[in-house]
Amino acid sequence: MDELQLRTLLQSVRDNTITIEDALSALRRLPFEVVGDFARLDHHRAVRRGFPEVILAQGKTPDQVVHIFRRLAERSNRVLATRVTAEMYAAIRESLPEATYHSLARLLYLDRSSNDARLEGVLVVSAGTADVPVAEEAAITAELTGSRVERLYDVGVAGLHRLLNHAEALQRARVIVVVAGMEGALASVVAGLVAAPVIAVPTSVGYGANFGGLSALLTMLNSCANGVAVVNIDNGFGAGYLAGVINRLGQPIATSA
Repeated sequence: MDELQLRTLLQSVRDNTITIEDALSALRRLPFEVVGDFARLDHHRAVRRGFPEVILAQGKTPDQVVHIFRRLAERSNRVLATRVTAEMYAAIRESLPEATYHSLARLLYLDRSSNDARLEGVLVVSAGTADVPVAEEAAITAELTGSRVERLYDVGVAGLHRLLNHAEALQRARVIVVVAGMEGALASVVAGLVAAPVIAVPTSVGYGANFGGLSALLTMLNSCANGVAVVNIDNGFGAGYLAGVINRLGQPIATSA
């Protein structure tokens, strides 16, 4: 249940279209719900945070994911499960026909909300094509949290003119997610060009001395450009969620001189 659904419930009580007992029954299940012996679903999270609890499918069985997904879908117009493998989706797709699976981003989601209500302002940038799976995880997450997302992929520092050709898109963004592996330098370059906050996502893409994304992580943490926040390696979900939060709170910014 989110804030809009809660308001609707209270207005229905005020208008005498539902009984107080029915409203109490709905609210009684609001804090959390026990599902089997494996989950306690936080139905109050959408009221507190503006977005329902997200399912991390990694480490769960397909049956557990199905049960949790269905229970969340009963109370929310938006449900998101991350790190869903193709094998897991093959096992559960008949049980969740209403859900959409994005194989590249490994996301399974349900979205009954209106696209017209999404806010402009989020830009997701990837250094290379190999970084796109993490970038798409960020972009789709930001869309589900209520933002309209613009994508700018394969514009890494090896060919910087590709990025500079999109200066207008960079300047109009309220928040920018930059996804990069290898040495991870793209986040610093972007942050040096814009006034908007930059959320840097290091990826595990790279050769041996990349150390599975550690080199990109350290580069981003040591950025000499201001306004860069860094999430964990390959954490596109975390970056997309944060971008959505910032975009909801932010106002149009002045472009750099």
